[in-house]
Amino acid sequence: MKIGFIGLGNVGAKLSGSLLRNGHQLMVRDLNEQLVAEFVARGATAAESPKALAEACDVVITCLPSPIACSDVMESEDGVIAGLSEGKVWMEMSTTDQAEVQRIGQLVSEIGAMPVDCPVSGGCHRADTGNISIFAGCERAAFETVLPLLTTMGRRVIHTGPLGSASTLKVITNYLATANLVSCAEALVVAHKMGMDMNVSYEAIKASSGTSFVHETESQVILNGSRDISFTMDLVLKDISLFDQLAQQHNVPLELSPLLVQIFKDGIEKYGPRELSPNIIRRLEDACGVVIKGNGFPAQMTDDEPEEPGAEVVVAGRADL
Repeated sequence: MKIGFIGLGNVGAKLSGSLLRNGHQLMVRDLNEQLVAEFVARGATAAESPKALAEACDVVITCLPSPIACSDVMESEDGVIAGLSEGKVWMEMSTTDQAEVQRIGQLVSEIGAMPVDCPVSGGCHRADTGNISIFAGCERAAFETVLPLLTTMGRRVIHTGPLGSASTLKVITNYLATANLVSCAEALVVAHKMGMDMNVSYEAIKASSGTSFVHETESQVILNGSRDISFTMDLVLKDISLFDQLAQQHNVPLELSPLLVQIFKDGIEKYGPRELSPNIIRRLEDACGVVIKGNGFPAQMTDDEPEEPGAEVVVAGRADL
């Protein structure tokens, strides 16, 4: 099976790296020629266009920064759809809008190819080791077809239901992660202003009912000072705005979600769209005239869980399939 991968950014490079590292035949495409050259040097081949990649490969994976970017790659004259044929598979691993993945998926299905909606969750450090979690929204037959690839790129794979369901759950989980990040930033600044030792504060939160995946990762790079979690404020705003739009479409009168959107709009206005997302804490640091740092924390997160083959997470009691 020949796999084509489009989008070699922070997440895409790590996911495609897992495929290459585990012996899969890989063709790549990215607008950044240097990233493509690095993969070619590791054994991948380069595609001249998305269409050429789709023609040459059995499975096409896209991992792109926005729904607009995905639409362009898929639907342009030399795009993926123009190169797909019956029996091939398109796997969308971007964080995107449910309606958009369903719309493009319908175009893919009309050709006789299979669309799979499969975003990831768990941080770039876990994507790098093949230990990230993957949601997959698609027909069961399509899921069975791509499961060997999903379990190469990820440790825990959940079949979420029909096409679009994975994107919905991904947007929900990103919203929760953002709420965790903002609350961790507030907690750390208050602890500092109260004169608490920041290393002690980190460990106390980690050992308590207040801990979270975000605290145990992003709080560490905040306390290091690097703030480098390989994610930026513009991407956070895109994700939480998608969640907020879903709530509005379904007439759910949320209170916290609109506030988070406003917080990140303010962060982007102050520090720029490509500012690292954990630096949302700077809004409070600047307001209080402090810098929140600890001792001995890592500049970037690394995954200390050994790489192992992934598996489907069997959901007990589900009634949707």
